[in-house]
Amino acid sequence: MPKKFMKRYLPTPEKVRSMKSLHFLGDILHEPNLWHINRHCVARAFLIGIWFCFIPMPFQMVAAAFCAIWFNANMPLSVALVWISNPLTMPPMFYFNYKVGAWILDRPVMPFEFELSWSWISSRLIDIGIPLYLGSLMLATLTACIAYLAIQYLWRRKIRADWQTRRSLRIKRDRAGNQAS
Repeated sequence: MPKKFMKRYLPTPEKVRSMKSLHFLGDILHEPNLWHINRHCVARAFLIGIWFCFIPMPFQMVAAAFCAIWFNANMPLSVALVWISNPLTMPPMFYFNYKVGAWILDRPVMPFEFELSWSWISSRLIDIGIPLYLGSLMLATLTACIAYLAIQYLWRRKIRADWQTRRSLRIKRDRAGNQAS
């Protein structure tokens, strides 16, 4: 995995600890696993961040941060991955989640219409909410698990490739040293 790339763009632990809005967390931010960039912490961060990006809820980043703390995942990466669902990608993602939920429940997909009134929201909450959240939970779990397994696989593959490269360089160096003597 591009460890140097991630280190370049993720905030340092000192920078996050200096944020006054996070002082209520106290010594929790001093936990080293929240800042490590290794296969396990990064894979868990992908699992958490991608799972929360599919769930339609307010304060997704806060929930991802607390889960990262709970599961010892890389917290900055968990929070950053939540932004896969940003204001531009949210409508198509959540509409697709709704369609998947409606398909699982064998309900017809309702035509897109929206009215900003309490009566419309309360009458449509059950009709739209249940398929939306079911589809969101299904797709969040599936996508997050695939991301977790993909990170584990790609990280191991990169390590094996690096080992092979070092091994072949060592063999070439040893052969060159044996031929010179």
